[in-house]
Amino acid sequence: MIISTTNRLPDKKVYRVIGVVSGNTVRTRWIGRDIAAGLKTIIGGEIKGYAEMITLARKDVMRQMEEKAKQKGANAIIGVRYSTTSVMGGAAEILVYGTAVKVK
Repeated sequence: MIISTTNRLPDKKVYRVIGVVSGNTVRTRWIGRDIAAGLKTIIGGEIKGYAEMITLARKDVMRQMEEKAKQKGANAIIGVRYSTTSVMGGAAEILVYGTAVKVK
């Protein structure tokens, strides 16, 4: 499966547009991470617990989107975008979406 943020793929021709596919998840903070994050705001530096959480969430939503595209018969997804929204205090939605297509 080819996945790209661009709307065109070099050396490939889109011959069928299947439609929008997406993946999403809502993740919440954990008290242990919050304590570590609070300390980092005092001394500075990367908050690795949160970075790891977001990285895993991105991988999860990408997998969801790719599976939906495969189920619809696509062999590529173009125009991929990410979005993050605060759902409530301590929880955020991570959304990825793109256009499922067939390419030659």
